[in-house]
Amino acid sequence: MGKTTGFIEFKREMPAHRPVTERVKDWREVYAPFSEHSLRQQAARCMDCGIPFCQSGCPLGNVIPDWNDLVYRGDWKAAYERLSATNNFPEFTGRICPAPCETACVLGIIDDPVTIEQIEQEIIEYAFREGWVHAEQPVRRTGKKVAVIGSGPAGLAAADQLNRAGHRVTVLERDDRIGGLLRYGIPDFKLEKWVLDRRLDVMKKSGIQFITRAEVGGSYACSRLRKFDAVVICTGATKPRNLPVKGRKLSGIHYAFDYLRQQNKLNQGDDLCRENVEHINAAGKDVIVIGGGDTGSDCVGTANRQGASSVTQFELLPTPPDERPEHQPWPYYPMILRTGSSHQEGADRHWSIMTKAFEGKNGYVESLKTIRTDFVGQKIIEHSDTQKSWPADLVLLAIGYTGPESDGIVDSLGLKLDHRSNFKTGSDYQTNVPGIFAAGDARRGQSLVVWAISEGREAARHADAYLSGFIALPTKGAGDLPHR
Repeated sequence: MGKTTGFIEFKREMPAHRPVTERVKDWREVYAPFSEHSLRQQAARCMDCGIPFCQSGCPLGNVIPDWNDLVYRGDWKAAYERLSATNNFPEFTGRICPAPCETACVLGIIDDPVTIEQIEQEIIEYAFREGWVHAEQPVRRTGKKVAVIGSGPAGLAAADQLNRAGHRVTVLERDDRIGGLLRYGIPDFKLEKWVLDRRLDVMKKSGIQFITRAEVGGSYACSRLRKFDAVVICTGATKPRNLPVKGRKLSGIHYAFDYLRQQNKLNQGDDLCRENVEHINAAGKDVIVIGGGDTGSDCVGTANRQGASSVTQFELLPTPPDERPEHQPWPYYPMILRTGSSHQEGADRHWSIMTKAFEGKNGYVESLKTIRTDFVGQKIIEHSDTQKSWPADLVLLAIGYTGPESDGIVDSLGLKLDHRSNFKTGSDYQTNVPGIFAAGDARRGQSLVVWAISEGREAARHADAYLSGFIALPTKGAGDLPHR
């Protein structure tokens, strides 16, 4: 490493957040700019640790020490080339990844880990500013055609890799815009949509075709997909988990994705009145978010920006510890208490809370009843003397997803599902139907964006081998080969 004492000289530093009073009035990203001088100091903290566990912590196998060192030396172009060799979309992961690489950082054993995610974001933004990120057509086209179903992170990664291999790729998206989860599931204050559109423009100019409002199932699946030589299913895990308790049918209780999707559409200028759907708005309401994960946090931030009267968040599990628990030692990703930017903007958080019933009048929710719980092994113990009623004009269910919406495509193509209702594949990502592959949340279940990108790359590698008869695309952590 260029600065062997950097981890001693410099402490971990992150960009400042924009003031809460400012950022809750808009939908822009929450971080203030970070100077190049400060960033190079942060890159200098990367140790010459011999075995870089950060790479094993990253689902993409990013060669992190290499581009940290290059940033420290000021060789930004080489840093970009090293980063983009293993990650198709660093501008996404640099903003919305929980950074398992950082919890696996060797420096994290004795000190705060290196700010890997922030360095990643700055590298790709520098590359875009300098014009290094541009469309590249393959040197040779193979004559093979591939359909990618779904345009979330897994689908986009698979499409990008297969296009680089020389195949003609068509991405089929059932929604009105390309992007899937990136477009409609993640709020602008975490990922502004110009970032997504900028990348899609590069992909389109590279020769990838995108078709929206393409609902794949029934006659479409049977007839239109026959013209493709291979298919990669990347539809995500979009079937929301319900909370079937008394009063669930009252108005004012919504799935988190429906809520987030609406606000993302509004931010892009859509008129909900023309779509003839109920506008889910938190303005002036007592909002309760059920679910303590990232989606719940996104709901909290959205409700605050809409002007909620109060925001309360429930989690069924106990309060996580502040420090890494003994049963989750380094370098594993620990389940600890994390406070995101949305919580800093205002939220009353509660753990070990189970919702027992919703109550209301005239068909609208007005309150919900809860009870405190404990976990004994895998068993939930309810404490009957802890029942409580909470005012609630709007309830958002952010308790995860049960798998892909697979009914139509499964029947049409004769695909098999696994015991978790995901598309069943072999180690080569191929389903029981030859030439049809699956990747991302549709294959592994609800997971991280960085895992979806990794899955899309791997599925593309195997699909390319199926089409070409040999493996040309890189394995995880290896750099991309030149275009064919």
